[in-house]
Amino acid sequence: MKDECKRICDELAERYPQLGACVPDILRAFDVLCDSFRNGGRLYLCGNGGSASDCEHVVGELLKSFRLVRPIDAETERALRACGAEGERLARELQGALPAVSLCGHPSFSTAFANDVHPDLIFAQAVHGLGRAGDVLLAFSTSGNSKNCVYAAVAARAKGMRVVFLGGAGGGKLKAHADVSVLVPETETFRVQELHLPVYHCLCAMLESYFWGAR
Repeated sequence: MKDECKRICDELAERYPQLGACVPDILRAFDVLCDSFRNGGRLYLCGNGGSASDCEHVVGELLKSFRLVRPIDAETERALRACGAEGERLARELQGALPAVSLCGHPSFSTAFANDVHPDLIFAQAVHGLGRAGDVLLAFSTSGNSKNCVYAAVAARAKGMRVVFLGGAGGGKLKAHADVSVLVPETETFRVQELHLPVYHCLCAMLESYFWGAR
């Protein structure tokens, strides 16, 4: 399956030649994510503005089918079928999923913590409360200097999590706190975000191929 994942990444570079230099880091990010999911880990995501939307987009691709059919595991299917008619429908229609959570929502928590403590620390508090060793934090920041994402990365590393960072040229402060940085060759916010989308679609496609592709 690693060959198919490499093919998906190479295809990305063909469609977006400016991302060719990012391929080694994309493959490293895939290895980090794949290792975590394979060992029961979860992915948490953070970002601001358009990057917050990117976090939700990634979650949407991982929690359901993206390009391939994703059957649920046999043990879960058997357990559902034992639960009557409702379970039979779930066994037929549920899809395989990779556990991913955006930290950009949760308004009751985030507004309370911003008011009581400080807005810069919202993501760090969420990571502290939810993250476990072996999980991964995926942080989006076009500049690499978003304080709330930097603090989240520090909190994640302290919990024994690994950090993947999607940013723009240079990397900013977040680069120093990431295990893997995928830095697209742009600096203007909207241009960085335009290149982030094909990068994370590539990662989602590779993960889906690894876990549900033909063996």
